[in-house]
Amino acid sequence: GPPPSAITAMGSKVNAKKAMQAAGVPVLSDLDPAAVTEADLPLLIKASSGGGGRGMRIVRDLAELDDAVVAARREAESAFGDPTVFCEPYIERGHHIEVQVMADQHGSVWAVGERECSIQRRHQKVVEEAPAPLVERIGGSMRAELYDAARTAASSIGYVGAGTVEFLADSKGRFFFLETNTRLQVEHPVTELTTGLDLVQWQLRVAQGEPLEGEEPSHTGHSIEVRLYAEDPARDWQPQSGTVHTIDIPADVHFGLLSRPGIRVDSGIADGSEISTYYDPMLAKVISWAPTRRRAAAMLARALSDARIHGLVTNRDLLVNILREEQYLTGDTDTAYLETIGLEKLSAGLADERAERIAA
Repeated sequence: GPPPSAITAMGSKVNAKKAMQAAGVPVLSDLDPAAVTEADLPLLIKASSGGGGRGMRIVRDLAELDDAVVAARREAESAFGDPTVFCEPYIERGHHIEVQVMADQHGSVWAVGERECSIQRRHQKVVEEAPAPLVERIGGSMRAELYDAARTAASSIGYVGAGTVEFLADSKGRFFFLETNTRLQVEHPVTELTTGLDLVQWQLRVAQGEPLEGEEPSHTGHSIEVRLYAEDPARDWQPQSGTVHTIDIPADVHFGLLSRPGIRVDSGIADGSEISTYYDPMLAKVISWAPTRRRAAAMLARALSDARIHGLVTNRDLLVNILREEQYLTGDTDTAYLETIGLEKLSAGLADERAERIAA
């Protein structure tokens, strides 16, 4: 992993933003809650030491600000032991774009592709993909500028190993630093499948003192990852617990860049596994790779639809519906996607379709 100093530097979002601003990385301005006016709305309250949406509040009415700050501080203290919160402008329909970095002990930093993770529920990612549809659409110099900002962010704190520099972008391609995750993230497989780089292997090689060799890898084709959760989206994302009687997801056994289109499954869940209420309800990560985005989406939707999952309610139908929904297929996937399309439509069951296919 990275040196403790790098983890400390990024551990506080307040301090991290100040460090990134000093390094020349674009950041959203901090707002003092006591000085906020109507012109500053909407704004986002965030926990300095937090993540995953905890200690986070959106404020659109000035009258709600004080109560929201108190509630955010209380949640941040409970979740992270640190009540520090801060405010920043809120981009209503933003895009969550992140750059995978790999840095060695000799000063070299690679930007290993970008990912888009805009489809989220409660600020938790649901669908992740590489390359980012927004970056592909904007084109021009956006990718190069993102990579430069990510390398600068990593270099400025003496980063070593695998990490992710996260940005919030608007529809015009302007982007702002969010945070640096000082670890390998859940969505790293889409980067591995589009670049052919084994990120776990490189973590070990870097830890042994090896330098990064050659040029930064380029990306090939498109990869999409979905998080299969034991939860009921139609019932306010209620987590499910109990026994997984059967879980069988069609997959190919591949790591790195696939030589042909295929499906990868990363999971520690098997038939008979018990799902408790004490841990994250993710059952598996299911990942596709294909030469084109539409083909990757179609293959992933089919694999999920064909999967046998018995014993618990999951978000499988939601994932399949997203992957087949036309707005998603156009790449128009900002952070308001689930609210825009609507959970009623996206949560519609596919049981009849699966039954017809089995009968046929």
